[in-house]
Amino acid sequence: MTLRYVYALVALLTAIGLSMFVYKWQVLGFPVTDKQKTPIWTIETAIRFDSGPGSIKANLQIPTLTPGFRTLREYNVSKGYGFSLNYASGGREAQWAIRRSDGPQTLYYRRVVYEDAGSDQSDTTPPFPPPPVINEPFKTAVEVIVSDVQEHSADAASFATELLRLANDPSPDANVELLLTEADSSADFVQTITTILAAARIPARMIRGIVLADQQRTVAPLPWLEIHDGDRWRYFNPNTGEESLPDRYLIWWRGSEPLVKVEGGSKVEVNFAVQKNHLDSIAVAEQRAALQQSRLIDFSLFSLPIRTQAVYSVLLMIPIGALVMVLLRNVVGIDAFGTFMPVLIALSFRETQLFWGVILFTLLVTLGLSIRFLLERLRLLLVPRLGAVLIVVVMLMLIISIVSHKLGMETGLSVALFPMVIIAMTIERMSVVWEERGPTDAMRAGAGSLVVAIFAYLAMGMNWLEHLIFTFPELLLLVLSAVILLGRYTGYRLVELSRFKALAGN
Repeated sequence: MTLRYVYALVALLTAIGLSMFVYKWQVLGFPVTDKQKTPIWTIETAIRFDSGPGSIKANLQIPTLTPGFRTLREYNVSKGYGFSLNYASGGREAQWAIRRSDGPQTLYYRRVVYEDAGSDQSDTTPPFPPPPVINEPFKTAVEVIVSDVQEHSADAASFATELLRLANDPSPDANVELLLTEADSSADFVQTITTILAAARIPARMIRGIVLADQQRTVAPLPWLEIHDGDRWRYFNPNTGEESLPDRYLIWWRGSEPLVKVEGGSKVEVNFAVQKNHLDSIAVAEQRAALQQSRLIDFSLFSLPIRTQAVYSVLLMIPIGALVMVLLRNVVGIDAFGTFMPVLIALSFRETQLFWGVILFTLLVTLGLSIRFLLERLRLLLVPRLGAVLIVVVMLMLIISIVSHKLGMETGLSVALFPMVIIAMTIERMSVVWEERGPTDAMRAGAGSLVVAIFAYLAMGMNWLEHLIFTFPELLLLVLSAVILLGRYTGYRLVELSRFKALAGN
């Protein structure tokens, strides 16, 4: 293919990428920076189950009152199911129904919220709870605990604090220990506390919510305690008795009702995922797309499930690392082992951090290379030798993790994130170069691989660039254009200038 066609292809890719970028930026309003004033969170609940032979009806508890938050929108994703929102005893419910369906089923409910500390979402004042029906000997234990706590408290709030202090005592008395024998989980513990509070005629209920953070692919609801002091609802940490709510704690449902009820299905699983975005980047873009009847927003990464978005936020940075590798190999002239090995090592540095990642990589390759030279004396064939090196690499990773853990260096546990096959191939390539061209060339190529990995990690770790690529993935067409142009570069490499310095002088 002539250079003219290469330039034409590069121009076409660049035009397509820039056109989509400008349209999404200027017309739909996607932001080009990740610095926003109003963060929003998308909470996705995925219900998975196996369908039965008959009709299916699934009920999901969803938020009603969310102090500190306001709802921007809510919607569901389900194929062929009827959907409705209802009010139940514990609050609101989302209900899916279908006459018949075969195979594994997945239902999604999404809610988009943003923080609003001034939001007033006070609940109604509840009546005094009736005395709970408790069998002996638990009834006597509850009465003794209530009497004891009342002597050391003055109101409902102090009663709850004192009760939680007794319940969390490392050496509880016999009555407390008896009541907590069947509390196998945090939810059971809070439910036991609400029973004792009901015996003291204090309105109380268990709440469960999600602590919002950025890109949580799997998050479990956290149980908390809520009591009414006669004027308002107050929240208490069941583990410490402190009156507070966790930061960015979104209350999902209240009471002891199960989160999900599925009629006509089995093997029910519920997963929560959280994605942090920004009000301008999603809300405004979707509103503008709806007004202009643009379908481009339907094919953006924001339409994918939250867990898939978290995966692609990492994968989309690999082309950036590949561009850095091409620049350093073809323009600068740094020698390295393999084609994509430095990029994969750089990807693992995102979890280990750069300093410890370099140390662990160097240690792993050094130990593996030493054992590889010992295996050379056995005169093994190529495939068995590679298999032996791979096994040795896995064992070395295990040993490093165990030793670092025993020494209190938890960073060593992240050595398992290194791609073991790439490490094994690096050790094999390095040993072959060592034998054929000498230790100098082998060490230079090994050091070059590490240098490329470091620069690739620095480029892939830029937060603003990660946001830009995730929001505008069409910019990868520009990266592809740059790689194609660099692929036709036949000039001098920077490290070769010293070799041809004499010719330049002539």
